[in-house]
Amino acid sequence: MDASTHYDWIIVGSGFGGSVSALRLTEKGYRVLVIEKGRRFKPSEFPKTNWDVKRWYWMPKMGLKGLFQMSFFRHVTVMHGVGVGGGSLVYANTLPTPGDAYFESPSWSDLADWKTELAPHYATVRRMLGATPFPGHTRGDQVLQEIAQDIGRAEHFHKTEVAVHFGEPGVEGPDPYFDGKGPRRTGCTHCGACMTGCRVGAKNTLDKNYLHLAEAEGLTIVSETEVMGLAPFQGGYRLETKGSFTGEKRRYTADRVVMAGGVMGTLPLLLKMKEDQEGLPKLSDRVGDFVRTNNEALMGVIVPDPDVDFTEGVAITSILHADEHSHIEPVRYGPGSGFFRTLAVPYAPGDHLPARLAGATRAFLKQPVRWAKALTVRDFSKQSQVLLYMRTLEETLSVRLGRSMYTGFQRGLTTQLDDPSSAPKSFLPEATDLAGRFADKVGGVTMNLVPELLLATPTTAHILGGCKIGGSPDDGVVDAEHQVFGYPGLYVIDGSAVAANPGVNPSLSIAALAERAMTFVPARA
Repeated sequence: MDASTHYDWIIVGSGFGGSVSALRLTEKGYRVLVIEKGRRFKPSEFPKTNWDVKRWYWMPKMGLKGLFQMSFFRHVTVMHGVGVGGGSLVYANTLPTPGDAYFESPSWSDLADWKTELAPHYATVRRMLGATPFPGHTRGDQVLQEIAQDIGRAEHFHKTEVAVHFGEPGVEGPDPYFDGKGPRRTGCTHCGACMTGCRVGAKNTLDKNYLHLAEAEGLTIVSETEVMGLAPFQGGYRLETKGSFTGEKRRYTADRVVMAGGVMGTLPLLLKMKEDQEGLPKLSDRVGDFVRTNNEALMGVIVPDPDVDFTEGVAITSILHADEHSHIEPVRYGPGSGFFRTLAVPYAPGDHLPARLAGATRAFLKQPVRWAKALTVRDFSKQSQVLLYMRTLEETLSVRLGRSMYTGFQRGLTTQLDDPSSAPKSFLPEATDLAGRFADKVGGVTMNLVPELLLATPTTAHILGGCKIGGSPDDGVVDAEHQVFGYPGLYVIDGSAVAANPGVNPSLSIAALAERAMTFVPARA
């Protein structure tokens, strides 16, 4: 083996699972390499708005080198992040701990006392990511608080805890988190542009904590490189890679490997390798099963009033637990980020396309002037509030390799429904009611995206599962320590290992699971 390309551990992906693993393994004395298909960004390299598609969207074949990607399937549209720091570059900063239903889900509750075991790791991640309550009160927070009072849930409304440095706005200072060992930081300016990449430098993305500290310990990061093959090799594993933009091919070897590319990175590679007799043919047949969308609905409210401004704050500033299994949050982009107006259509629930089209038409005809003004607002992000509704209630689908119109009829990821009754849904009655209440209070109209109107395809920013933790290969892909059944030294530590719907943003939970998984790895001899 070539010593220059051989490592003790190779981690594929640099999101919440990969970054945590990288720091803990380097601290244990291992030689570690992280391979990331996306770019490394400086704050000034993030787009000013999401209209700067070349710097915002990820599509290497088209020369787009951004941090955000949408993947379209028949049964779900997935929003996900790309780059050094993974989803932390584009996520909405929130760090909630799931309720008991998540830890007690039958899908994994027999394997460990998850709530007890994960509690100290949740605390560690919150400290590492600088979790703190949002200190302001936005227009969206005010409206959501009023709705909480209207439905008798006032005590269930509160501010979100977010991974943001609220120092003196716009002023740079020394690292406030790690006794000066972290990078210099700038105080949040409440510009609302967290999800297009924080140009201020206030967002506590993974490159400013876990990865920064790991690089100081000797971690190597190779960016703009995608892993195309993975197979056992001389007691360890061999990885075949190619440059995301150059196409340059390279080979690396490692004693152990952590797959941490998220559902949209880990699943395609493992499904491909399972079909390869020289790859990973002994992988559990459950690879690609139990994929979850966090049972969520994304909606929007557009307000014709030009004086309203929903962009102030951070991406998500408050949360209302509407009942014991669901919650809703107001979400925002920064000023000028109106790309999604190109996909905006009237919100029209319905079981069939004719019913949805008729509903959209009725909505427009009922308030034609308001809709005409709403669809032609000057600054879409200032005059619109995204509403994110999530539930812990279970729903699943499966992911496989195949051909469809969504893959351009080339071989790629496709979705399947094992049980239509448990499939993710675009329109949830409770979410519809809450969005309607919000629109009524602000004089707006409710909208969602074209795929939901035409195909009833739900959109998720929190795709999970497909390599779930299980007790055996019959019901999972990895064991309770995240090691892949049948392949010692191969781990999956990312959102694809999550075995139940957290019902809240899963970033904190993924990182906590990674912290726990790393406790089972001994220090290097």
